Parts: sequence; structure tokens; C-alpha cells
Amino acid sequence: MSARPVELFVDPVCPFAWMTSRWLLEAATVRDIAPTYSVMSLSVLNEGRDLDADYRRMLDDSWGPARLAVEIVSTQGSDAFARWYTAWGERYHVGGQQDDRRAVAVAALEVAELPAELIGAYEPVAGDATDVALRASHDGAISRVGDEVGTPVISFGDAGTAYFGPVVSPAPKGEDAGRLLDALETLSSLEGFYELKRSRTGGVDFS
Repeated sequence: MSARPVELFVDPVCPFAWMTSRWLLEAATVRDIAPTYSVMSLSVLNEGRDLDADYRRMLDDSWGPARLAVEIVSTQGSDAFARWYTAWGERYHVGGQQDDRRAVAVAALEVAELPAELIGAYEPVAGDATDVALRASHDGAISRVGDEVGTPVISFGDAGTAYFGPVVSPAPKGEDAGRLLDALETLSSLEGFYELKRSRTGGVDFS
């Protein structure tokens, strides 16, 4: 019997998406699943919205990592993106190297043993092939879950049942990671289930 597919859509700059991605990797060590990482974009999601100026600046600076991510998926495959995303996140999120995102993206390409010329996709060009691919990948998440969400988005199985989240901090480990996966899969099988939420009481715990 083949491993069960689980697809996680992430924006590389989102710390909570990073935490969820680490949980899913841990869950794969205790459950028979095949995680796939795909790209969505907070910049695309928030186009045209009236936002706080600081958050808008952050989003404007977030096109590059998302564009590079979807270019890696498109030309090198999802496994290559998973390698780059791990190298990126260990520097950008865990290491706090956030002053020069492009430099971190370049370093992550080298660590992931991916072609250096992929960085050419980083600079935003409206309507180019990378922009089209990013929007299509983003729509792949939003079409399943709706646009009143953020990142990450998780989807179970070929049917494409998807939800925003889970938002976890710190990321569960061992059997706790597996139990969370079990619970989410159960909820995804219930057609009428839509939402659970509580207020976050702390920051991001990368431990």
C-alpha cells in the first residue's frame, strides 16, 4: 500500500508555515505519508487590500522568495523545493538572517545543490512565466480552501480536502506529531467541518 499523500502550501517568508512544514516532516517519520511542498504567496493573496504600511512593505519584499520557490518547483521538482526550503528556513527563520532575503535565497540554492542561475527568477516581473506559475500554484491552494485564510494550507489525499493550518509552536515531535496528523485527517473526512481556532498566546518557538 502506497504512502498517503499530504500536500502543504507555504510562503517561504511565513514563520508559521515553516513550523508546520517541520511538523509534517516529523509526522512522516511516524506515519505512512508522502509529504509534498507547494507554493502559495501572501503577496498574491493580499494584492489590492488596504493594509498597514509596514505589513505592505513586508509583502512587497516577499515576491522574490515565492517566485524563486515556484521556479524551483517548475524546473527542478518538488523534492528540490523541499531541499531549498529547508536550507532557506534554517537561515531565514531559525538563524534570523532576514536583512538580505536575496542573499539567503542564493545561499540556500548552493546548500540544496541547485543551479545558481535560478536566482534570475527572484526579481518581480509582472506577467512573466514565473509570475503566471506563482499565481497558478497559489490558486491551487485557494481554490480548495477559500481566500479568507493565510499560509500554510494543508490538503489531504487526491480529493483535495484542504484547510488553513495547522498553526503550531513549537512543532510537535514524535508520536505527538503523528497524533496531530491523525486528528487533522479525521477532520478532513467530515464534509461539514470548517473551522477550529484559538488566539495565539506567544511567539514562534523554533525549538
